[in-house]
This record gives sequence, structure tokens and C-alpha cells, in this order.
Amino acid sequence: MRAEVVVDGIEFGEGPVWCERDGTLVVTSVTGGCLWRVWPEAGRCELLADTDGGANGATPTADGGFLVTNNGGVDLTATGVIENPPPPRFAPPGLQHVSADGEVTYLARDGLRAPNDLCVGDDGVVYFTDPGHFPPPRGELVGRVMAYERDGTLRTHADGFWYCNGIAFDLAGNLVVIERAGLQRLNPDGTREWVIETLGHGAGDGFCLDRDGRYYVASTIEHGVRVIEDGEDVEFLEIEGEGVTTNCCFGGADGRLLFATDAVPGRVVVWEGLTTPGLPVHAWPGPGPHSFSS
Repeated sequence: MRAEVVVDGIEFGEGPVWCERDGTLVVTSVTGGCLWRVWPEAGRCELLADTDGGANGATPTADGGFLVTNNGGVDLTATGVIENPPPPRFAPPGLQHVSADGEVTYLARDGLRAPNDLCVGDDGVVYFTDPGHFPPPRGELVGRVMAYERDGTLRTHADGFWYCNGIAFDLAGNLVVIERAGLQRLNPDGTREWVIETLGHGAGDGFCLDRDGRYYVASTIEHGVRVIEDGEDVEFLEIEGEGVTTNCCFGGADGRLLFATDAVPGRVVVWEGLTTPGLPVHAWPGPGPHSFSS
């Protein structure tokens, strides 16, 4: 199965979201501090919103907008990931709402380190990883999963992670995160177990699931998407050449397109005709009747 380029020119893309209403894809730009809307069939994109900082993960909202985890901005100069990277844009790290017409507001930011990725439960609670910037402090387990309630309350859902990254719900409704080099399930009783402990040399970044419960994990420097089934590495969807793959999502009219943000060199790619459609994600319904902003 071959990855086809949808569009290029998006600096260090992340957080892809399929928009069923109009058949477009929205992706974030970590270094650009913005959101791009992509028309896959036309192969074009345009700026949707300026979030400032480092727009990282994104997920849909019921009003046609998006929630964005903003990491506050990242200086990639010392990483060697991008040759001559753009200067960082710094802003308060936090959870943002981006309206359908591009207006940006903060929902939460007090006490947050560098929010990374997010998902929404069927009750409207937003869960997002807040690991701080990479690499984490040596010897300290500072990573955590935060929960943003409908009433605007922000709480720590789980902590003590080395570097929790991507996050999603599995078929049973349990949260799963990327932790260290594997996928780790957070059980309702507070225990944790490995879905798979090692995801290969590139480890993992963002991920999504299909309706049979397979995991599709963006494999960073291995430049592609790794497929995990029943705790086993069963397939690797390669992107030709060298690069960094940061996240992926399902889309298309039948849910059988797999899109990935090819952050380096700065493209969005797609695999067509996957056997199983993607697992639908919950859209954030909006704030509850007693919500507030901080």
C-alpha cells in the first residue's frame, strides 16, 4: 500500500482531524502556531486560524470548530529534526477552542506545562496529555493526563508518566496513551497495562484506531505508520524517503482513508482503501451550563 502526497508546505504538521461536514481535513502546525484546512481531492490548503505558540493536537467540536492542545511553542534548533527551523512562537500553553471561522479562545491554561494530544469522552470530558517539553527531566516522572470537565474544572486524571504523548479511547472505552516506547492502557481502577511495550526504533507519537480495534501509530523517525493488532506489530505503512511522521487519522466518505501528518518534510499523505473504517471519535459538545474560562 503506497502513501500518496495530499498537500505540502505545512510546517511540522500534527493533529489531523477529518471534517465530515465538508469533506476537508484540518491539521495543526506546531512550529507555525496555526491550523490549516486541507481539501484532499483538490490538493490545496489555506490558513484557518492563528493559535500562536505551538498548536499540537486537535479534535472536532459539535459547533464545527476544534479543540487544540497548545504546547506553548517549541524551539527545534537543537533537535536536528529540521534544517534551519523557523524561530519558535511562544504563547501560554493550554487548551484552546477554535471556532469554525477561526476565532481562538483559551479554555484552560493555568498550571499547564506543554499540552500535547487530546480526545473527548462520550460524556463530553476532554482528556489531554501534558508531559512537558521533550526530553523530560532526567529521573523525574512529570508527565500527566489532564481532564477538562464540562463545567470548566481542570483536574489531573493520571500522573507519574515519563513522557505521555498520543491519546485515544479503545473499543472498550478505556484511555490509551503513548508512554515511553509503547502503548499503555489506563484501566478504570487506576492500574495500567501495556497494549504493546515496544513500538520499534521510532517509538510512537499520535495514533488512531479502526473499528476492529487495531492501532495505527505514527512512528516518527521511522517515517510511516505502524499497525498493532492484539498486542502484536502486524504491518508497517511506509512513507517513501526520510522524514518524521507525527500523527494520523481516518477519514473519507466511507472512513477508509488514512491520513498522516508528515511533519518533515512538511506534507500530508494518505493511504487509500483500507480494509476497515476508522473508529469514530467523539466531538466535544461544548461547555456545560455552569462552565467558565480561565
